[in-house]
Amino acid sequence: MNRICELFGIQYPIIQAGMVWCSGWRLASAVSNAGGLGLIGAGSMHPDVLREHIQKCRAATDKPFGVNIPLMYPQIEEIMKIVVEERVKIVFTSAGNPKAWTTYLKQHEVTVTHVVSSAKFAEKCEAAGVDAIVAEGFEAGGHNGREETTTFCLIPSVRKATTLPLISAGGIATGAGMLAAITLGAEGVQMGTRFALTNESSAHQYFKDFCLSLNEGDTKLLLKKLAPARLAKGKFFSEVEEAEARGASVEEMRELLGKGRAKKGIFEGNLEEGELEIGQVTSLLHELKSAAEVVKEVIDEYNASKQAISELTSF
Repeated sequence: MNRICELFGIQYPIIQAGMVWCSGWRLASAVSNAGGLGLIGAGSMHPDVLREHIQKCRAATDKPFGVNIPLMYPQIEEIMKIVVEERVKIVFTSAGNPKAWTTYLKQHEVTVTHVVSSAKFAEKCEAAGVDAIVAEGFEAGGHNGREETTTFCLIPSVRKATTLPLISAGGIATGAGMLAAITLGAEGVQMGTRFALTNESSAHQYFKDFCLSLNEGDTKLLLKKLAPARLAKGKFFSEVEEAEARGASVEEMRELLGKGRAKKGIFEGNLEEGELEIGQVTSLLHELKSAAEVVKEVIDEYNASKQAISELTSF
């Protein structure tokens, strides 16, 4: 049996990423009901809001679901307490040291997965006792690794570094992409952009429509002096790019970023002033679908691609 399916108790090794301002209980429960693993994104939620989303998600699905927690979250202790109190059984952590909370979570019978951008951090995850790893290449949307390692280079590197169950992320939105990742050593995939642009995503419709119109080359990794993030081209994108080109200081970049930029762009739909975080693979997507349609389409394409490859003439 596939180790990712076995670990999480799901039908398909497809994980919906816990994205800020996109991943509420509606999206998470829809993905879980479709046979994947839905994640509530705690990074954009106040503690009481997270509790509400966990409770609503549990009411909307009897399938496994989890919570994604960026470890840089300012109220991390309160968030972790809520996860334990609400009996969440799956947590994905990111943006921090896996040693910080893994032991605490596992003491409360929580399955822990950590997101990494390098083989070095994958080794640290195994030492910290996590149950699985997400290897995320720099094609991904949102905050990203400083190494800028592509997904296809990262998967085999992390696979060599650890024996833990391995999930691939970054630039994957199709069944063919899923097959490619598994061929390179992954056992499942995590998709953010594909699920951010679904009916159940809590992102604003303006943001969804804008991202579905983007072409190849319309995103770029910026804000490297702060926390690298992949942004879609627009007014704020141009301001950041110009500031970085002239060598703006960390203080200037922090002032330019300000507060609430991602919420303004993704959740409120302000395409001029907002921080529009989305992955490179958005250029392949041009139609809004339900989460269930996405899961079915990815699995159908995965099986078709697998069959097509088996029918190729041997070299």
